[in-house]
Amino acid sequence: MSKIFTLILFLNFFLISNANSNSHSFELWLKNFKKQAIESGISVKIVNDVMNDARFLPKVIEYDRFQPEFYEDTFTYVKKRTSRKKVREGIKLYKKEKKIIDQVENYFKVEKEILLALMGIETNFGKYLGKMDIISSLATLSYDKRRSEFFTKELLILLNLIDKKIINKEILFGSWAGAFGNFQFMPRTIRNYAIDFNNNKLIELKETVDSFASAANYLKKIGWKKNQPCFLKVELKENIPLKYLNSSARKIINKKKAIFFKKYISNFESLNINPNQTSAIIIPDKDIIPGAQTLAPAYIIFDNYEKILSWNRSLRFAIAVCTLKENFKNEI
Repeated sequence: MSKIFTLILFLNFFLISNANSNSHSFELWLKNFKKQAIESGISVKIVNDVMNDARFLPKVIEYDRFQPEFYEDTFTYVKKRTSRKKVREGIKLYKKEKKIIDQVENYFKVEKEILLALMGIETNFGKYLGKMDIISSLATLSYDKRRSEFFTKELLILLNLIDKKIINKEILFGSWAGAFGNFQFMPRTIRNYAIDFNNNKLIELKETVDSFASAANYLKKIGWKKNQPCFLKVELKENIPLKYLNSSARKIINKKKAIFFKKYISNFESLNINPNQTSAIIIPDKDIIPGAQTLAPAYIIFDNYEKILSWNRSLRFAIAVCTLKENFKNEI
């Protein structure tokens, strides 16, 4: 028997054994989770009806370990998501749904451009809503140890929404991470911000009316400020202390009035920045891209940028959304 053939047999045995182990462990996890869900107040019928079909999805773990936010440099990430084609598609949607989108903008005081940008980047204007079984996706991520606590809470919230007949479990297909609808709302976001804007007694997050209104409601409630900037690209001087450079999206630190950073920014005078505006400096490539420069690319960010971070904790995501927003602003 050749060494290669022996190696192949070993790898196949390892993969099969690992899959069987996961399957057995997942069943034990599922049994314990169902008990936890019932003890939290969710009806036994809903827990059994929904969770009996839950399956461990290895692909979800694979996607979780390989997200573009964690390996693409800022230039590549933003360019892919803010192209002229993306702008044309967004304008096409706006012209088709102008009456509804303008109504939402006027009611919530949230610009249509930011709503279009978020929808464009999240689902390419509803074209890529995801086909994963959300229950199984959340169950898989809850079972997985990396972020188990977060996804267990999300799954419990979703079961509660189903139990209260706010969400129909039959339409729960979306992203690998359990997000749903045109704007990819997680269960917690659905519970806290989704609304029935057309008063038909259903929250339809795959339809324009409720999805745009829910996204606008979300932004308004977390403090989005209409017609205020997100960020500006800056050229940093070598004398800026490292403590003022943010490379993580988890928490932006050392925020100052913009005028404070003037001595560290070569192009400050040309940026037309409100000197009293609260701001911070980010360097999104530093901790992710091997060999990345420390001082470039760099951006001065403002309050609205941090609101987009509340939506998705990725420095690149927020830059892309705000960039696409400005691209729409120049066209609509």
